[in-house]
Amino acid sequence: MWHKGKSTQVKVHLKAPVAVDKSTLEKVHLKASAAVHEVMLEHLKACGHSPAPVQRFISEDRLPHLLLYGPPGTGKTSPILACAKQLYREREFGSMVLELNASDDRGIDIVRGPILSFASTRTIFKKGFKLVILDEADAMTQDAQNALRRVIEKFTENTRFCLICNYLSKIIPALQSRCTRFRFGPLTPELMVPRLQHVIQEEGVDVTEDGIKALVTLSNGDMRRALNILQSTTMAFGKVTEENVYTCTGHPLKSDIANILDWMLNQDFSTAYRKIMELKTLKGLALQDILTEIHLFVHRVDFPPSVRIQLLIKMADIEYRLAAGTSEKIQLSSLIAAFQVTRDLIVAEA
Repeated sequence: MWHKGKSTQVKVHLKAPVAVDKSTLEKVHLKASAAVHEVMLEHLKACGHSPAPVQRFISEDRLPHLLLYGPPGTGKTSPILACAKQLYREREFGSMVLELNASDDRGIDIVRGPILSFASTRTIFKKGFKLVILDEADAMTQDAQNALRRVIEKFTENTRFCLICNYLSKIIPALQSRCTRFRFGPLTPELMVPRLQHVIQEEGVDVTEDGIKALVTLSNGDMRRALNILQSTTMAFGKVTEENVYTCTGHPLKSDIANILDWMLNQDFSTAYRKIMELKTLKGLALQDILTEIHLFVHRVDFPPSVRIQLLIKMADIEYRLAAGTSEKIQLSSLIAAFQVTRDLIVAEA
């Protein structure tokens, strides 16, 4: 313990080193490996993959080249790191595993330099293969991917490659054909909620039931995003409720969307425009977010089919123009006009 203003001397009695036999160390390593293995297999099951092939690859020590792809925050990097910790002891990890991500240089030089030198060298005291993990491989240039294809071919006996990416289409077909592919889809609420509750319990966060639902809704299957929103809301408000989550992320509340829809369908153009602009300014809402949420409401409102079709086409045009960087004020006017035309059509059909 440290004491302010005092210099305390502590006598330390060193014990003689305890001899640990090799079999004991092997048992400890196997126990740790089994725990990591279980976590990895549970994760693969959660992502909808059969763990049997991976289990067989690891147990028989013949892991193929892997290509893991899917949206961000769905747990692509975790399983392969668990695999690596299963295959190699801690003291071997640095010499047997090379991990590169998007922050590293991704040109052809990195393939011809560090990756080639790592893959081409053999270890003296360890049998088996090395592992190269290329995270966010879709950021690699076309030339780098073509160079990597030749490296994978040449050093397959000595090295295994694991490519991790968000977009499969950005990986050249030659690399895709050399790898066993696993797709990681967005996580379902059934998988996300237990993990969020575990974090909430461990951190002692005050969360309501509707707060958890809001976290799952806004994260869209991205576990990393859900945890970031949870942390941000806790730091900003102390308590995680539905309103606090939506306010923290700048996303429109369901009640706000209901009010906007009511104004557009039941108020005159000028009043609806003024009220929506006031709400946008007060809460800092983006028209893109409002449009996305209104789209969900349009499917729930009982419109005649022909009217609904015309309205959805108009909304799609507005979204396209917003993506092109047009004025939000003009596009808001267009959105209100589309709903007021819809209202007039419904009245005319009645």
